[in-house]
Amino acid sequence: MNGKVIDVKKLVIQNEMKYNGEVVVTYKIEYPQFSSRYYQKSLKAMNKYYYNKAMDFQKFYRKELYKPAVEQYIYSKKNNFPIRVYEGLATYRVTYNMACIASLFYDNYIYLGGAHGSTIRTSETWNVQKARRMELYEMYECELDFKTYLLEQVKSEILKDPSIYFEDYDELIIENFNSQNYYCTSKGVILYYQQYDIAPYSSGIREFLIPYGDCITEPYKKCFFACD
Repeated sequence: MNGKVIDVKKLVIQNEMKYNGEVVVTYKIEYPQFSSRYYQKSLKAMNKYYYNKAMDFQKFYRKELYKPAVEQYIYSKKNNFPIRVYEGLATYRVTYNMACIASLFYDNYIYLGGAHGSTIRTSETWNVQKARRMELYEMYECELDFKTYLLEQVKSEILKDPSIYFEDYDELIIENFNSQNYYCTSKGVILYYQQYDIAPYSSGIREFLIPYGDCITEPYKKCFFACD
């Protein structure tokens, strides 16, 4: 069995926070709820994980955004400046869902009234059958050093258009390499770097496709196909 056996439902928490009768903070949080006739114990733990993650987002938005938003509101009113509403937005996307493997990433966007907001990405790939997160090295099957292979793939892609990266990208791709910053797709593994890690804000979160092939095996092949 290598087809989809896990269903995903999107749940949403959203709210507005006001001061002096006017909205100063808005936030919206998406989080997944998994279900299946299989792996129910594992999926229950995953659902708890993502519910708690959503609660952490909400706590952060309410605690860390509201006070500076009120201060900015008072300053803007006093000086006849436009009111800028602070925003928190947590969205996810399931990028791989096959057999016992589910992979997804979260983008946490925060806007604090400036020229633009900022986004931090996190991701998880789950081997639901084994009830744990899957590490990227588990899909690697070549003799060449794991990190060396990945960085060679990244550098090869950068060389196609180095102008959108910082000049010292050679050092930065090593310095900011994080093997946790990956997710799976139908074509291969996506390795990513955060905003400003290796390129200016205008270049966004940089993603690099590492295709399935000789060195990277497709994750569903790590499943035992008899479901529990």
